[in-house]
Amino acid sequence: MAKIDDSVKKKVPELRFKGFTNDWEERKLGELSNIVGGGTPSTSNPEYWDGDIDWYAPAEIGEQSYVSKSKKTITELGLKKSSARILPVGTVLFTSRAGIGNTAILAKEATTNQGFQSIVPDQNKLDSYFIFSRTNELKRYGEVTGAGSTFVEVSGKQMSKMSIMVPELSEQQKIGNFFKELDNTIALHQRKLDLLKEQKKGYLQKMFPKNGAKVPELRFAGFADDWEERKLGDITKISTGKLDANAMVENGKYDFYTSGIKKYRIDVAAFEGPSITIAGNGATVGYMHLADNKFNAYQRTYVLQEFLVDRSFIFSEIGNKLPKKIKQEARTGNIPYIVMDMLTELKLSIPQNNSEQQKIGSFFKQLDDTIALHQRKLAFVERTENTGFLQKMFV
Repeated sequence: MAKIDDSVKKKVPELRFKGFTNDWEERKLGELSNIVGGGTPSTSNPEYWDGDIDWYAPAEIGEQSYVSKSKKTITELGLKKSSARILPVGTVLFTSRAGIGNTAILAKEATTNQGFQSIVPDQNKLDSYFIFSRTNELKRYGEVTGAGSTFVEVSGKQMSKMSIMVPELSEQQKIGNFFKELDNTIALHQRKLDLLKEQKKGYLQKMFPKNGAKVPELRFAGFADDWEERKLGDITKISTGKLDANAMVENGKYDFYTSGIKKYRIDVAAFEGPSITIAGNGATVGYMHLADNKFNAYQRTYVLQEFLVDRSFIFSEIGNKLPKKIKQEARTGNIPYIVMDMLTELKLSIPQNNSEQQKIGSFFKQLDDTIALHQRKLAFVERTENTGFLQKMFV
């Protein structure tokens, strides 16, 4: 295949809103905006602090699209002494050192410390959300062109030289509004997911006995008997897988559980559900799966089978108790891990009535299924934005 000459670079995106046909043009970021640095007044002078002007530090710029309230504020005198300036609404804050490339749009006038080179768009040439949506490009440019011996930093002068392909302003605004709505959808899914996880955390605290109590605070109607304490090793058979983590086979016949969250595939089965698998080491140590049908497992993955109590209930109670035990007792080194006796000796509170076990297990399984559904929705929208629209709607 012949190499395409630079003189015939693509000048329109693959995916475009109806009604726009003009070529995009290559411009310097400094031609479309002002790049403004920040500053910090003396921290020893109280006259400079706790004023009415929001003052941002890089650590405050996280996942949110808009920011409107900083953790610290400065006074007019502090602003003057810092050599910074008030940034207007619509400014794209861009962290320029020690973690280049985090961005957020100002929803309220503010200023920043020296860890920023903020982009103040010319309102007749550049749309705020259009440039904010190109955070990945800004980040790559900053990381490649940044310099420094102590830490990498990109200057305002260097940022102003960044080449960027842009359409006319009205098309920019269409694209910006589209990504704004998409980001709002992502934020909505994230809030729902966070709320569900908090609800689960609350139910786990209330629906299982705590501090040596014999009954939980919150209980299904019709049950009054005391719960009993049992060791996990007394109510289920616990073993481990035998395989290396890289034993997976693409498009294999069976599930293969490792110490990660993701399930892989393999052609040889060693276990058959109903089972529970528990990650025995790594960053996700303690992560569990409900394993059904035939499957196989990594040598540091624990496999629970032959349950004397309801499996879904045990899954929830382990999820309630094991994280605390791991935090207290996990063997650590370069890689955190748990050992067999941590599981066999894990003390669980169990209702004597099997029907109560089933009700609790079913309740938490439905909650987990709902959480998993929202996680899939969130991952789908994020993947659609990152691998679909962002690649196809910009030149």
